[in-house]
Amino acid sequence: MTLVPILTSEAPRPLGPYSQAIRAEGLVFVSGQLPLDRDGKIVEGGIEEQTKAVLGNLASVLEAAGSGLSKVVKTTIFLANLDDFAAMNEVYAGIFTPPYPARSTVEVVRFPGRILIEIECIALA
Repeated sequence: MTLVPILTSEAPRPLGPYSQAIRAEGLVFVSGQLPLDRDGKIVEGGIEEQTKAVLGNLASVLEAAGSGLSKVVKTTIFLANLDDFAAMNEVYAGIFTPPYPARSTVEVVRFPGRILIEIECIALA
């Protein structure tokens, strides 16, 4: 099996020893994307703005991998506060179209700084 690392300047660079994504066996595994701009600064605003930023970063990484949001089969969403679920879901529903990807959403104990959300995904290559 060949693992192809994906790196694009259109999304924040990894903050540690991991790839933005890995393409393998017809799938793209995208690492959790944070609401950071290309310079690594946290996007200002609430859950709506941060969700849009995260989904934009996911789209950029997927595009660099030869995929796209329309090929996403599974997302995992990490929220700092499940009270933000409805607002996040409204933004999410405006980006993805049916058939929607399978999804899990969990509340996490803590993110660094003012980060409210992280999303990772698996897509078809």
